[in-house]
Amino acid sequence: MKQYGVLVVDDSAFMRRAISLILEKDPQFIVVGIARNGEEAVEKIQRLKPDIVTMDVEMPVMNGLIALEQIMKTNPVPVVMLSSHTKEGANETIKALELGAVDFFLKDNLVKNRMDELHIQEFLVSLKGIAEATPSTVSSQAQLNRREESKMRQGEIKIIFIGCSTGGPSALQTILPRFPADFPIPIVVAQHMPPGFTKPLAERFNTICHLKVKEAENGQVIHPGTIYIAPSGYQTIFEKKPDGSVVFKVDNEVDVQALYKPSIDISLRSAAPTFEDRLLTVILTGMGSDGMQGSSIVKKYHGTVFVEAEGSCIVYGMPKAVLEAGFADGQYLLSNMYDEIIAYLQ
Repeated sequence: MKQYGVLVVDDSAFMRRAISLILEKDPQFIVVGIARNGEEAVEKIQRLKPDIVTMDVEMPVMNGLIALEQIMKTNPVPVVMLSSHTKEGANETIKALELGAVDFFLKDNLVKNRMDELHIQEFLVSLKGIAEATPSTVSSQAQLNRREESKMRQGEIKIIFIGCSTGGPSALQTILPRFPADFPIPIVVAQHMPPGFTKPLAERFNTICHLKVKEAENGQVIHPGTIYIAPSGYQTIFEKKPDGSVVFKVDNEVDVQALYKPSIDISLRSAAPTFEDRLLTVILTGMGSDGMQGSSIVKKYHGTVFVEAEGSCIVYGMPKAVLEAGFADGQYLLSNMYDEIIAYLQ
């Protein structure tokens, strides 16, 4: 049984102890050290060489964002942020993801709601997946599994749907800012996040993208040239109106229970029959298998599915599930994904 060393970084002694106790629930984790601020974290990462780091944002001497920036430059290691469920906490978390943090968890879910074992198990499973995901040397085989384009193309693409989870924000940052201002196709993104975090994510991307980026709203007509972020805490459904326009239905009144809100599977279940062969689905890095069942429906309606290749995934879970189920038309490294999308559209 492989074990993973964790450095716990927080200025609160209570939080350091609470997170350490949670980690000790799993014999594969060993707390190799603690740090009270970002400065200590930078020094101890260099000395202790942990496999993964949990880090608070607000700390004295050196806060988590400054420390994260230094860590990514000097001793890159997977960093998971522990965030507060506030507007300021959400904005800081989005900034941390932009700087290289691979994921984040809400402190309240881990500490105040300690009786909720579901959150704790999700935290432990996610950390294990991140620690195990060491990007491998990528060979040309990572670009295989691509069908002949003439067989893939069934009609003009009307919408691009992107689904992602762990590592998603940084993956999106590699792709979304590259779309030009005159890009004529709407893009819808479903990123697994707690409630309150997708709006700051959309606002951040709106400042760095050529296209307008906004959080999807109930009843909103989907327009070309816009990137829509599915709001966390809700399910986002596609609904075609009698005049041919397509609108978002954003609520929780769906007849299927889902672990995630938004759920990629639930969104694709309505997107596939709405857009049929004119839907291009892209499944990026993420834990679990959300998107696999949805991709099967996309293929049923002759849509196209691309997945991110293992070599660039933070966690090769969701793309792997789609690929192994036989629903992927192509798998590509993140660095090539935008070019592959554009090539397919031409």
